[in-house]
Amino acid sequence: MNSRERIQAAFSHRQPDRVPVDLASHGSSGIAAIAYAKLRDYMGLEKRPIRVFDPVQQLALVDEDVLDRFGADAVDLGRGFALDDVDWTDWVLPDGTPCQIPRWVVPERGQDEWVIRAQDETVIARMPDGVLYFEQCYYPMAERPGCSISEAMEHCAWTAVVGPPGPLIDGPDGMERFAAGAARLRQSTDRAIVWSFGGNLLEMGQFFFRNDNFFALLASEPRMVHEFLDKLVEFYLANLERLLAAIGKYIDVITFVDDLGMQNGLLLSPRMYREFFKPRHGMLWQRAKQLADVKVLLHCDGAVRELIPDLIEVGLDALNPVQTTLPGMDARRLKADFGKDLLFWGGGCDGQTVLFDGTLEDIKRHTREQVSILSPNGGFIFQQVDNIMANIDPCKVLTMYEAIAG
Repeated sequence: MNSRERIQAAFSHRQPDRVPVDLASHGSSGIAAIAYAKLRDYMGLEKRPIRVFDPVQQLALVDEDVLDRFGADAVDLGRGFALDDVDWTDWVLPDGTPCQIPRWVVPERGQDEWVIRAQDETVIARMPDGVLYFEQCYYPMAERPGCSISEAMEHCAWTAVVGPPGPLIDGPDGMERFAAGAARLRQSTDRAIVWSFGGNLLEMGQFFFRNDNFFALLASEPRMVHEFLDKLVEFYLANLERLLAAIGKYIDVITFVDDLGMQNGLLLSPRMYREFFKPRHGMLWQRAKQLADVKVLLHCDGAVRELIPDLIEVGLDALNPVQTTLPGMDARRLKADFGKDLLFWGGGCDGQTVLFDGTLEDIKRHTREQVSILSPNGGFIFQQVDNIMANIDPCKVLTMYEAIAG
């Protein structure tokens, strides 16, 4: 099997020739740029620019030599643009490591911090000295009541600066460049191609209004929230129509994002999820499948077991990052209860505990156990739980990937 066939077998719940592997095919399966620079040095690989494709999370663009070394079977659509079309400029990571960053989002040095500005100079994200990633600091619909969805997108750190392709598809020839980049990537690799669309609903309310405000609105102003979500879905559907028409035939997986859980349970009640978000998730996911032959992956942090039947019902194919140490998220139970209907894209090694402070033997034993539980009969793609953070030792990363094969 080649990589794309391996991923397809996993989605079909057929046993592939080996466990499919992911590293950095989307914004929640990657590696912090600081950790990536150390990993390359530890592995003795040739010096290459460390490229930060996600400035907010400070995630690295992972090079082909590392993808090959770890047997990665999936790749981010953004590579079709990042390697050829992005105008990179020099910057420096918080630990002093030189790197490159897309020119359209170069941070500005402030007093004891770095800041990122929107095009109109509004400061939308900050990274104080001593912090390893940017934090959103501007909430457009709280600051500018009545602003449109498009205006809010331009003033939100998560939507205004994360790319590629991002700003590359703006302009008169943007869609042609988008399609050409996707076709170029398809021709260059047999890895499954993942497009991180986003389509956040609950999260976009949090990003636009601020967490506390949006949760208060859900409880106190349901009609207003329904109107906001209807406009947001209309915006997303128009983008799905426009963008999948250009690149739908070149991709295999489309990624949506909505964190519905936290460490000890859901962020909102099942009733509230079913009223506000479930039908709209279904509209987006099912429309994506109508427009292209794609599988739908949802990145959804937290203890979300109670909602998994709802997610499956409205068209979800795969769940990420599968936080198996949280209440209700035991890997054996998840596999037994949902393994015939859902692919688990993650859960291979817990990044908060084992990978962070476990010994190498702990990491090896834990990874092998998780793989043995989740991989039978397909329905599993190996990924650590969420991104590999900046303070993870490279020897631990290597140990985790070497343990996958048993």
